[in-house]
This record gives sequence, structure tokens and C-alpha cells, in this order.
Amino acid sequence: MPIPAVLSVVVRDGRLLLVRRANPPDRGRWGFPGGRIEAGEEVVAAALRELHEETGVIADGGTVLTVLDSIHRDETGVLTHHFVLVAVLCRWVSGEGRAADDALEAAWLAPEEIAALHEKASRNAAWLADLAVARSACCDRVGRPA
Repeated sequence: MPIPAVLSVVVRDGRLLLVRRANPPDRGRWGFPGGRIEAGEEVVAAALRELHEETGVIADGGTVLTVLDSIHRDETGVLTHHFVLVAVLCRWVSGEGRAADDALEAAWLAPEEIAALHEKASRNAAWLADLAVARSACCDRVGRPA
């Protein structure tokens, strides 16, 4: 059964906060902070909680950017993980970002740096970074949704 989870996408001065994952799936790869949505927890609250747990960064608000499937199979084709990931654009408030909880490292990277990671990044990380930067620029010009 698919597991609902969030990705916390934070854009600050044109850079995005990524973590290098400590646990499967995607152990050792760079991706956006995130994790499972707890029972009774709203999507945005889950994104803000996971962001703080993994990086120490505090954010507020948030709008859903997109929803992605993260399906992983072993070498024989047997399903090992299936997450439905809700990517949430979060507004940075404070914190520089440090590896904590399920993260090995944390870094603020420009979209081109994320694209250059190739297989060292989670699937769709570069695409999601570009989407977040575009949405962030749009919202900065016209005001963020309430």
C-alpha cells in the first residue's frame, strides 16, 4: 500500500535546501527534506515538522507544488517502497540548515548545482527545484497565497 509523505521545499536567495539521506530509499542521495505524514497531521504541518526535524530550519505557510510517486523495486522487480510524495513549498523563517534526524548532510544549493548531481540526487530533484524557484519568483512578485 502506498505511504503518504511530504517533501519540504525551501527556496532562499535562489538556493534550495537539500539533505543527503541516511536511510532507504535513496540512502546516500541528495533530496529535499521530508518524511511520512503522521495520522491526523495536515500536509503542510507535516512538511514544516519534517523540515525542522531533519535540518533545524523553521519555516511557515506553504503551498502544494505537486504530487509525485516514489516507487522502488529490488533487482528482481519486487516492490520495496511506494511513497506518494506531496511536495510543499515552505517559506523560510530562520535557521541555516544542519544535518539531523534522517540526514547525513544538509546544504543550500543553486538549481544548476542540483542538476549537476545527476544520479547522486533523488529522482525529480532537479525538476522539482526548477518548479520551486519558478513558483517562488511568481509568488514574490504577486504576493503569496493565504
